[in-house]
Parts: sequence; structure tokens; C-alpha cells
Amino acid sequence: MKNLLISFLAFFISTADLFSQQKEKESYKNPIGMEFVLIQPGTMTVGKIELTCPTFPDTRDVPDSEKWTEADFKLCQEMAKRDSRDGFLVSISKPFYIGKYEVTQSQWKKVMGTNPSHFQGEKVAGDSDLHPVENVTWEDAKSFIQKLNEMDPAYSYRLPTEFEWEYAARAGAEELLSWSETGKQAWIQKSDKGTTNSVGQMKANPWGLHDMLGNVWEWLEDLYNEDVFAHPVPPVSGEVHVLKGGSFISDVTNATYFFHGGGPGNGYDVGFRVVREVK
Repeated sequence: MKNLLISFLAFFISTADLFSQQKEKESYKNPIGMEFVLIQPGTMTVGKIELTCPTFPDTRDVPDSEKWTEADFKLCQEMAKRDSRDGFLVSISKPFYIGKYEVTQSQWKKVMGTNPSHFQGEKVAGDSDLHPVENVTWEDAKSFIQKLNEMDPAYSYRLPTEFEWEYAARAGAEELLSWSETGKQAWIQKSDKGTTNSVGQMKANPWGLHDMLGNVWEWLEDLYNEDVFAHPVPPVSGEVHVLKGGSFISDVTNATYFFHGGGPGNGYDVGFRVVREVK
């Protein structure tokens, strides 16, 4: 009888845990209208770069001035081997919610009561409230989150870690986006437009997140390691924090989930998005 009771209790607890996990919604909107998407645990390889050279081609119809020599190809192979990286495996062990969009000017005003953004009013087309808030420091972003937690104490909000951000941005991809796909998902190289873009206008990534690349750089929790790639263990000290994703004036080199930068950036193209922890 005792063993039967223990087995029943174990079954009840495991079933309750399963039910608790299942009842987490795929998306969530908080009281001030911020939308979040549930990201499930998983793994990814960070910092892996495989560079290769083409095979030695038939150059009979190529002008002598444009021909590659065997020495050229040998040098190419040496440089590719030197600059390739194996990367390292990262596990995201817990689910989390992340903002479907970058924090907007409207949301910032609801929480902070002001609008520090450079691109607002007559400087943008359409409703500037729908543009991402920018011209904010890392400390400003943390102040916003502190007040957001006070306004919605039922949940816990924070900045994403670099690995959480990259995992969500990749949405399961191991390779960089093609140039054509980057053009669909990322508001980049738009300096001729001279402004940010309303959030959500570009194509979402496969997990339903918008503007993970382009529009504005995004502040993260981690300190910058003074390198172009993340390290397996984030630094515990430093002077500035990590920025990811590029902005509307970035090229395809910066608008990737591989590379990162250190703040404060230009200011007028720096914003952030928020993580809401799963209970």
C-alpha cells in the first residue's frame, strides 16, 4: 500500500509539472501592449566559420591580368584555414519569452513618461510611436526594465543574455542568412532613408520575431569581451555592454547573429528588446 501511494504521488507530481509546462502560451501580451514569443530550450554552435576556396579553374578564356595562379589559390587556402573557426556548443536550458518586436517609443513613454528618441515626429514617416525607441544607454534600458517590473510585478522582466538573443535570432539556423533573405528580414543599409523603420514591417524570422537584424542595435545584459565574437564564458568585468543585430545603417557584415559590438554605438540607432522569464 505504501509503495502504491508513493507511485501515485510521483505520477501526480510529474503530471502537474507537465501540465505547468504545457499551459505556457506560445505568445503573450503584457498590460502595456508588449508582445512576447515563447522560446523553447535547445542548443546551437556559436562562432563557427567555415571558409573555403574554389577549386583551381580552367582559365584558358580569362585574360592574363585576371588569372589566378597556383600561388594565389595556395594563399587563399592558407588564409581560409587561418580564419576558419570551429565554434563552441551552447545549451539554452530553460524556456523564456522574448519581445516579438524591439521596444517602441509608445511603450517607452508609457513606462518612462518621456521619449529620448532622435527619430520621432516629423523626422519619420507615419506614426513615430511605432518606431523603436533609440538614443538610450544600457543604463536607460535597465531603468525601463526596473519600472516595468514595478508596473507588472506578476512577472520578471530583464535584458536578454547574448546567448539567449543569438539563439532566438537564429531560430534554429546554423548558417548565416543568404543575402536575399537578409534583405527580407533586416532593415539595413537604409541610410538614404535617414531613419529607423516601424517595428514589424520586415519579414519575421521562423520563430515569429521581427527586426532581430537591422533597424536598431540591441542592448544585451553581457559585458563586451573586446572581440568580434562571443566567448564560451562571458566576461565578468568590462567597461561596456554588448550590442547585437546591426541597425538601419549597417551592412550585411554587422547585421548577422554571429558578430557583436560594444556600446554605446551611435546612440540614434541603439535600442533594445526585453525578455520575460517563464514562471
